[in-house]
Amino acid sequence: MDFLTKIIERKRMRFDAARAETSVAEMRRKAVDSRLQRKPHALLSALVEGTGVNVIAEIKRASPSRGEIRAGADPAGLANAYSRGGAIAVSVLTEEDYFHGSLDDLRAARSAVSLPLLRKDFIFDDFQLYEAAAAGADAVLLIVAALDDKALRDLRSIAEDELAMDALIEVHTSSEMGRAIACGATLVGVNNRDLKTFDVSLDTSARLINEAPPDVVCISESGLHAATDLWRLQGAGYKGFLIGEMLMRADDPEKALRELLQEAAALS
Repeated sequence: MDFLTKIIERKRMRFDAARAETSVAEMRRKAVDSRLQRKPHALLSALVEGTGVNVIAEIKRASPSRGEIRAGADPAGLANAYSRGGAIAVSVLTEEDYFHGSLDDLRAARSAVSLPLLRKDFIFDDFQLYEAAAAGADAVLLIVAALDDKALRDLRSIAEDELAMDALIEVHTSSEMGRAIACGATLVGVNNRDLKTFDVSLDTSARLINEAPPDVVCISESGLHAATDLWRLQGAGYKGFLIGEMLMRADDPEKALRELLQEAAALS
């Protein structure tokens, strides 16, 4: 069993418990009410309208590949630090067992900042989309490797067309990029980490950007540490960068982000 399958199996157990507490209809009502208070497609707009180096800063306590990163992290405090440091959006890991996150982290970040929020989790059911919207998310992650074509298409449509959120369609390979485009993706995240080996290579981003249509907005994810990384990939066509571990390990995440952006701007 690969690690992605293991994570999703555990996620399904938690999903079943959540579904037992709240009906789909009730969660959808909460989602619709929440979305009425938020700007439609806020993440995509921030990426397209941004004039500098666009960073989506991530709140991530741990990961399967790197272990504990920042135990006891305060999501509200980090969201504020990222906002002050220049992030155009905040990503919040809400997976409980392997990343030590929760929907409460998303709610705390929402209470702290007005920036677009991305719920980063292992989503396979429309209930999770409604759950994300109800908690204050503006966007959700959909992992191509975790979904069949019908689920990918349906979930993207519900997120973008019904809820006016953004669906960040995550790919790791050329075949996954093809599936993302086929499902109607407008926002694609290229993950530089190999799901099987956990090895990271920015060459993945450099290669796959050439397979995305010009009207698809692409962001690069994982393994981004230096201003030269952002400068190189922005030149290749990327509109944004999702950065987590480097900022989460910094003594002062706000300062680390601000300095990274200043260094990247100086290279332009």
